[in-house]
Amino acid sequence: MFKRLLNSLLKRWRRKPAVQAPALTLAQSWWLFAAASAALLPLVEHIPLWLSLTAATGMAWRAWLIWRAGRLPPRWLLFVFVVAACVAVAIQYRGLFGRNPGLALLVIFMALKLLELRSVRDGITVILLACFLLLSGFFFNQSIAAALMAGAALIVVIAALLSLQAGPLPTPRQQLQHSALLLAQALPFMLVLFVLFPRVQGPLWGLPQDAFGASSGLSESMAPGSISQVVQSDAIAFRVRFKGTPPPPQQLYWRALTLNDYDGINWRYRATPERTDLPYSAEGRSIEYEVTLEPHNQRWLFALETPGQLPPDSSFSSDQLILANTPVRTRLRYEMVSYPDFRPDAEESPRRLREALRLPDGVNPRTRAVAEGWRQQYRSDAEILQAAMTFFQQRILAYTLSPPLMRDNAVDAFLFEHKRGFCEHFASAFTFALRAAGVPARVVGGYQGGEINPVDGYFTVRQFDAHVWVEAWIQGRGWVRVDPTADSAPRRIDGGLRTAVTGEEAELPLLARENYAWLREVRYRLDAVANAWNQSVLGFGPQRQRDMLSKLGMPEPDWKQMTAWLASLCGVLLLGFTLFALRQRVRTDEVTRLWQTFLRRLARRKLDLPGWMGPDTLANHAAAQLPQHAKAIRAIAASYVALRYEHSPSTEQLAAFKAHIDRFKP
Repeated sequence: MFKRLLNSLLKRWRRKPAVQAPALTLAQSWWLFAAASAALLPLVEHIPLWLSLTAATGMAWRAWLIWRAGRLPPRWLLFVFVVAACVAVAIQYRGLFGRNPGLALLVIFMALKLLELRSVRDGITVILLACFLLLSGFFFNQSIAAALMAGAALIVVIAALLSLQAGPLPTPRQQLQHSALLLAQALPFMLVLFVLFPRVQGPLWGLPQDAFGASSGLSESMAPGSISQVVQSDAIAFRVRFKGTPPPPQQLYWRALTLNDYDGINWRYRATPERTDLPYSAEGRSIEYEVTLEPHNQRWLFALETPGQLPPDSSFSSDQLILANTPVRTRLRYEMVSYPDFRPDAEESPRRLREALRLPDGVNPRTRAVAEGWRQQYRSDAEILQAAMTFFQQRILAYTLSPPLMRDNAVDAFLFEHKRGFCEHFASAFTFALRAAGVPARVVGGYQGGEINPVDGYFTVRQFDAHVWVEAWIQGRGWVRVDPTADSAPRRIDGGLRTAVTGEEAELPLLARENYAWLREVRYRLDAVANAWNQSVLGFGPQRQRDMLSKLGMPEPDWKQMTAWLASLCGVLLLGFTLFALRQRVRTDEVTRLWQTFLRRLARRKLDLPGWMGPDTLANHAAAQLPQHAKAIRAIAASYVALRYEHSPSTEQLAAFKAHIDRFKP
């Protein structure tokens, strides 16, 4: 019995016809091709050239097949392409896991999927791949331009999805308009989710190891020419919003790191012990400000002297640096208070002072001889410091972006031969001279100055504001800041880089050149818009969300409150859209409303008119029962048929139809 039942089931299964998915039409194929192209185009600059050419070849092949109605390649050939692509990606990225290899595989799969498009189900797969690729673009760039480009591509992708629905397709323009309308209707829900959905600290795409690429800017070592290379960039290092009047340029020294170790050419940073609190209580006049730091893949945070507090998740080193607990790999915003007139207790460990005197043997003998003369002539370190400043002023040193190459005995070459250098030459030579004279000294790196954006009031510090200066240990005063560059080129401090290197406009970034003032005005406005985007959208983290929800009446928001608000607001939006759609339906279906008025007037005469009748049949029956109104009845029915079934009836026809109904009073 069991055997007969099994055979019966097998016969039924064998006889059951296979369900064939609907085949794609020519228009649907073109729409899917457009969606794939729109999703891949923003990624071209972020993937290798060979990968772009491979994807372009596969898509061009698919376009040719659509155009010529050619036969799709066999599946075994596509399988070979998949294996070869995976091997190529593994060789390129040394593996198949991570952000970049994962994106490369998605690009390859998109191009190959187009070569096996046969049914609507395959089209849905292409749409999903396109959505993933659009999201991948934000792994690299989250600017307004990237968001607008992704939005335009999403309109094309939604239009392609609409094309997969049953029924005749409208014109491409109407299809795109419908897609844009659907996207616009989703914007209110997006805003509600943006405000109420729990925020995650840091981007999800920061998890793969390859997401942490190195950023341009200051590094942990300094050699002659290193800072002058950094200032060739006009990229933004950080933005500052002062609470009150900004301090004068002479106080705008944004400290980042100290360089203690010197090998004759390079100055290097050495980590020092850290603590989670400040070892002093700052007093005096304060400067309050908020820093929005761009990611630079280092731990240091920027602040004016002397910091009066530490940002969250940071520590304070023994050489007076503020360091984040982890490298800054996403945009970071923190509030600071600095006390420019305050100096910490003048105490330093003997070991640290010995390190600040260390010099390699046998380098820069001429500078050593001058410095030893200072030690023999003057009694105190303060007098030696003043003598060094006077010496540098008397050398008449030139500040330039293109100094000559100085490798061996670079300090001697700078002070006694070339006499031309950038800030790293001044700071390196001054620190060497002080150490040779027995005065503890170190190089300090960071940024100096900045520029107020008149559009939004933010203070912008760019890479070309990078600067190094010197700190000297003076007994009873502690570490004293000395800027030898300011003595030779005071305009560098007062007016920025562009005023200090007159005659070298070609060496400056475009935004730092005096004859491109109009370009700076344009950039001010673009930077203000970009900053508003960064602060309001990209910077909307957990703390900003809590602050906003507190203003909305949720001082201590939890998941229950946020879920209730989310459900309520989404329900209100759905109800509003439903009422709007119903109102639009009634408002636009004027023809049906007038026809129903006509039918109600006939119903008052108790005529025998079954509901299944069409307009013409109904008119004939009504005319037979009301012969005195036969002409008006047939005219009304003819007008209704013309309005209902014509593609685009005119307003004159609708007005005539309404006039017939108004006059018809049997």
